[in-house]
Amino acid sequence: MTLQKFIIERDIPAVGTFEREQLRDAAATSNAALAQLAPDIQWVESFVAGDKTFCVYLATDEAVIRKHAELSGFPATTITPVRKTIDPTTAREG
Repeated sequence: MTLQKFIIERDIPAVGTFEREQLRDAAATSNAALAQLAPDIQWVESFVAGDKTFCVYLATDEAVIRKHAELSGFPATTITPVRKTIDPTTAREG
């Protein structure tokens, strides 16, 4: 089974003001949903901004990401498949 990388944008009002305990609880909720869907989905990391989170996931397809959103209660506002990755070292290749 091949997992593809996705960026998930989640609209969550005031998430950027959440305290550590609120973020810990959110992570636990997400982990519980992930456990139900394993091995078809893995959470890599998330970036918390003002009213959004930007999450990096590995998943078999968008459907399993939508199922995770349903189980966890966290919206998957936009799901974007990652096609390629670049970083500063990309300029030195070739």
